[in-house]
Amino acid sequence: MTLLFRLTSFLPLGVLHACGWVLGWVVFLASASYRRRFLENAALAHVGGAARRGAVGASGQLLTELPRLWLGTPVPLQWVGDEHIDAAIAAGRGIVFLTPHLGCFEVTAQAYAARYGQGAQAMTVLFRAPRKAWLARLVVASRARPGLQTAAATLGGVKQLVKALKSGQCVGLLPDQVPPKNMGLWSPFFGKPAYTMTLSARLALQTGATVLLAWGERLPWGAGYVVHVSPMGEELSPVLDQAVLQINRAMETLIARHPSQYLWGYARYKTPREDS
Repeated sequence: MTLLFRLTSFLPLGVLHACGWVLGWVVFLASASYRRRFLENAALAHVGGAARRGAVGASGQLLTELPRLWLGTPVPLQWVGDEHIDAAIAAGRGIVFLTPHLGCFEVTAQAYAARYGQGAQAMTVLFRAPRKAWLARLVVASRARPGLQTAAATLGGVKQLVKALKSGQCVGLLPDQVPPKNMGLWSPFFGKPAYTMTLSARLALQTGATVLLAWGERLPWGAGYVVHVSPMGEELSPVLDQAVLQINRAMETLIARHPSQYLWGYARYKTPREDS
């Protein structure tokens, strides 16, 4: 599989995205459970028509673009809203980047590391190793690049994130990812209770870091990506459950603007699993 990843990394991005589009539809049509979850999640956000059809193909592109992003030559990148990063760095504050399962979330960390991470503003991303050993080795090796560090999803990893923020660096999190049991709380997401991580809110409240929303828009025909950055728009409440709700609402707003690139098939409303 590692050899296959290396070989496909040489393919043009447009070819990988075309293959991903087909893959997304094959999985959607072949798996009744996945299709049901996809349609139910999209219906909660009132997403249908062309946006829903686009999201079916985009879910496959999320996978097929990985060889190029991890092992291939750099992809074309554009920035929108990077002045918010510049302002936070100039103020000497750490940054908590919140990125939903929208577009290409892998490229956002890479783009930041390439542009800002070479100095003192490295990015640390929370990382849970895949269960398959070959994939875990591939992911760790592929993400090991200048300006980009990983923190294990453990207590030690959380301490690493806090240390990074207090030193003026930044961290990246997917706040719509279901955390293990006892590491989140139930909060509405598109009107339905979803077990939601508290870590993103705790990090911001504890360190006084700037909270920025970021996502990587996947351009058509393999033209590359646009990294969008925007502020939260409001200060986080010091009350934890209210802060978590604010973050969920910010994610909803971001997703509602670009529903054709959200991963609607993700099991967002599942019961969290046990974890140490």
